[in-house]
Amino acid sequence: MNFHEFRLAWFDSVCFNTNQVYAWQPGFDKNNLGRWVKKGWLIKLCNGYHSFPEYQGKPDFSLFVANRIYRPSYISLHTALSFYGLIPELVVQITSVTSLKTATFTNSFGSFSYQTVKSDFFFGYESKPLTDGRFWMLAKPEKALVDLLYLYPFYKTPDDFRDLRLDGELMQELIHSDLLYEFARRFNNQTLVHRIDLLLTTYNL
Repeated sequence: MNFHEFRLAWFDSVCFNTNQVYAWQPGFDKNNLGRWVKKGWLIKLCNGYHSFPEYQGKPDFSLFVANRIYRPSYISLHTALSFYGLIPELVVQITSVTSLKTATFTNSFGSFSYQTVKSDFFFGYESKPLTDGRFWMLAKPEKALVDLLYLYPFYKTPDDFRDLRLDGELMQELIHSDLLYEFARRFNNQTLVHRIDLLLTTYNL
């Protein structure tokens, strides 16, 4: 098989893993992937996943890749807060929540970090469209905050919350306190609920 044939079959998938390729062509020579990576025709991601260099730099495709290479997962924490404009920083590392073990990966699409929560806490996300009609999964703004406070318990004082530099006006617009508390209570953690109280008080919400 030549690369042109392979590209025709897999380019629209954005990223794919070797198991998918073997299901398509059981006799496929996986050494082809290594050769095509060396030639710059493919990009090696992780866990047997590959993609095509043409997708680098396209809006939000790195977020789609984050969802695909470690599943189940959804974008959350600092990356989600930055996406909503709630924090001023442009986040370099793409942060996600998963029910799998904690992991980090670095490839040509970026640096990816996955933080673990129990499967009972894997909720509060929704699909977002890419420009080509694909979808990726993003925490609702309330869930991104709850995930952050649950996974990073060192945020616990008014000064800590101010250091997040959350946009107060956008907080007023985007954050629904009832939903925030609903999500927090599902963690069955009274300390987490107390920290939500303190966060809202700090930002006069």
